[in-house]
Amino acid sequence: MRQVSTLGASDLHMKAGSPPYLRLNGELTPIPGMYSVGPDEMDMIVRELTRHAPNRLHEFEQVGETDLSYELRSCARFRVNVFRQRGEISIALRVIPDEVPALATLNLPPIIERLAMESRGLVLVTGATGSGKSTSLAAMIDHINEHSSKHIVTVEDPIEMVHRDKRSLINQREIGVDTGSFSGALRRALRQDPDVILIGEMRDEETVRAALSAAETGHLVFSTLHTIDVMETIYRVLDFFPAALERQARSMLAGTLRGIISQRLIKTADGRSRVPAIEVMVGTSRIADAIENPDDTGTIHDAIAEGAYYGMQSFDQSLLQLVLDRAVTIEEAMLHASSKQNFSLLLEANNVRIDRDLRRAAAGSQTGANDELGADGLRHGRGAVPVPVPIPAAPTVHPAATYDPAAVAGAPAQEFLPNIGGGASGTVSFPGPAPTGQRQHPQAHPAQPQQGQVQQGHPAGPQQPRPQPGITPDLPGHNAA
Repeated sequence: MRQVSTLGASDLHMKAGSPPYLRLNGELTPIPGMYSVGPDEMDMIVRELTRHAPNRLHEFEQVGETDLSYELRSCARFRVNVFRQRGEISIALRVIPDEVPALATLNLPPIIERLAMESRGLVLVTGATGSGKSTSLAAMIDHINEHSSKHIVTVEDPIEMVHRDKRSLINQREIGVDTGSFSGALRRALRQDPDVILIGEMRDEETVRAALSAAETGHLVFSTLHTIDVMETIYRVLDFFPAALERQARSMLAGTLRGIISQRLIKTADGRSRVPAIEVMVGTSRIADAIENPDDTGTIHDAIAEGAYYGMQSFDQSLLQLVLDRAVTIEEAMLHASSKQNFSLLLEANNVRIDRDLRRAAAGSQTGANDELGADGLRHGRGAVPVPVPIPAAPTVHPAATYDPAAVAGAPAQEFLPNIGGGASGTVSFPGPAPTGQRQHPQAHPAQPQQGQVQQGHPAGPQQPRPQPGITPDLPGHNAA
């Protein structure tokens, strides 16, 4: 454990019958020169780790797994998960820094500081396991601790980073040691005069409902979810509730959500460390309306991409900036892009050249990505996610000087209407009954505007083609024309 901390690794893995492994810069490798650990040694290690937490040892013996924290003096703290596999013991340990890092040192967008200083509402930090959620959340709590006088209550399983009182008063409670459950601790936290509540993880409907209620009653609530981006986070929160309560859940989430921070760790160009790529959503009125209306929820991604004024950014925009700063390689950024095709277009728009193989791989991935997005939308019962479609070329507009009502009255439709159907014949077909009898133009001699005068409702310039006689304005063919 000391060697892992000295090397700067993030995780230590131990398994009966195998040598210890460590994760360094995202890569899992065996510790050089270490022998395999036997079953008896693993049992001794578990008893040492749980020496000050006998209830955790009892839980492990009863259900075959447990979570706890362990502090190795003058070294580091560890978040520990002990579990059984194939009847043998395995242990996963995550290194927790002794000191909480300052928010300004984590390469996070400036908007994160503003979200940390909100007076009320819900802020979610999300990402896959090992993406740095706990570190970012602890840094936000430390930022509040340094810049304001608040009462902060945390509920964690287990306690990871230990906060020391600065300007704020911080009470940290651990599941299984200080309280029985997240939901129970949250119900009682409202009687403890908190300004800020941190929930280690939202795991069930009761906890999510309690978090939303606390945010509605004027508290600032932080929590985490194991989701990969903003859209999945919103759907995950809604999926905690039964279908009958979805409308209420949408209303509560729209009214309380202040921001979502989703992050991924990307290997740097020199391969020596990792930097975060961050997707940020800020709770604007447009976002709130999109959450509350199921038909508009799919537009949130566009709102994020267009919300730079509010501090929002998508994953692809964050990756683009990392490439422009030469912090990561194009190949590594492409691996983590949400849409490889859109990301390649972003690169080209910013004069970043990509080789032919990457461009071909990005184009080939778009079909699969569209299928996956559509399947995800259908799985949530909210319709398929729309994907971009080619925009047809604008129709040719004939100048007003060539307009001849008498000629139009006897001319085929394709001579004066744009080619809508794209067929080889160039003819246009409209739904509804065919016009009968002599076709008469509704206005044989339209009033012409004087020179320099613009007709009301029409811009200056060439006149638009007039509708085919006999076709009523409410027909789709006319609207398309």
